[in-house]
Amino acid sequence: MSAKTMKSLQQDKETYFTASQSQLIWARFKKQRAAMIAAGVLVFIIVIGILAPALSPYDPTIAGRDRDYLNGAPQIPQFCDKNGCSLRPFIHGVERTRSAETNFRWVEEPNEDIRHYIAFFVEGSEFDLFGVIPMDTHLFGLQGDEKMIHLFGTDSAGKDIFSRTLHAIFTSLQIGTLGVLISFVLALIIGGVSGYYGGRLDSVIQMVTDAVRTIPAIPLVMSVAAFVPTEWTSEQRFFMIAIILGLIGWPTLARRVRTHLLTERNQEYVLAAQLCGASSSHIIRRHLLPSFTSYIIVDLVISFPYMVLTETGLSFIGLGLKDPVNSLGVMLQNVTKADVLLNYQWYFIPVLFFVALVMAFVFVGDGLRDAADPYSDSKK
Repeated sequence: MSAKTMKSLQQDKETYFTASQSQLIWARFKKQRAAMIAAGVLVFIIVIGILAPALSPYDPTIAGRDRDYLNGAPQIPQFCDKNGCSLRPFIHGVERTRSAETNFRWVEEPNEDIRHYIAFFVEGSEFDLFGVIPMDTHLFGLQGDEKMIHLFGTDSAGKDIFSRTLHAIFTSLQIGTLGVLISFVLALIIGGVSGYYGGRLDSVIQMVTDAVRTIPAIPLVMSVAAFVPTEWTSEQRFFMIAIILGLIGWPTLARRVRTHLLTERNQEYVLAAQLCGASSSHIIRRHLLPSFTSYIIVDLVISFPYMVLTETGLSFIGLGLKDPVNSLGVMLQNVTKADVLLNYQWYFIPVLFFVALVMAFVFVGDGLRDAADPYSDSKK
């Protein structure tokens, strides 16, 4: 072995043994190709969800409906047709007919003699980017206001499915994030107190934890939905669902926090902090919890898709959010009809984004869990 190779190996060893916990986890995570691909997909979906108002060409509510294109098929941009090619993308004009032969549903026939050119950074409906920046510029649209473009088609009310899908992703991410934060705070407080003090207090807290774990989510939401006033706004329903998800999602993480603190509370650095006069809350907050922060982050990432799945399932069966709110669960309600399955298959496009979002979270969570395992290198 050459001296250069020996020096390189020595540097790698020094880097490994002097690296922080987060650096070691990132180094192991990068070695997992599936997790890295999933992370890229996840970042992409989160970005398009956050930038949904700017990326979507129209208002996703009834205000942005296209009355002349109800249940319209997706319109695919192109550069060439029988009349030649263009440097700018365009869509063809559409002639729609309905008759008894098609069970009176709309049938589109493209008119290749009519081109509608797509423009970028066009003015449209006003919105607040990130909730604070007033804007009216959208990524793309058609030149002029007489026609509209629908990449994913339209629904029975004429609302653009592409715009609805992007806003639905953001809504589901918001609910998942709020639910995870609520469960995260409760888990740290309850699990930290239970694990640090132990004794009778620990026994009582574990009895409460076991009781919460036995509560089924759907019957609970059904009982709550029975008492929800009909005049509640969409925002009030939004926060109700997020709070319920958070209140029933903390026991698993709380158990893990408790287990870790039961192990660590008798370590020498904890005893040293106690001898220095540090309070219990200070020891838990500044010494015990940071010792396994990476594992908490892994648990949060793993629990996130379950929050999204629960919200989607509740909205899907009509117990969660409802129109005019755009969430993935609300949009999945539209695919339950036989007529949609037979004639309007583009309603299933949001399902693909939902599956991609959940699978990306699962793969990233599994990758982080393996990367956080201190014995992962020795297993290979």
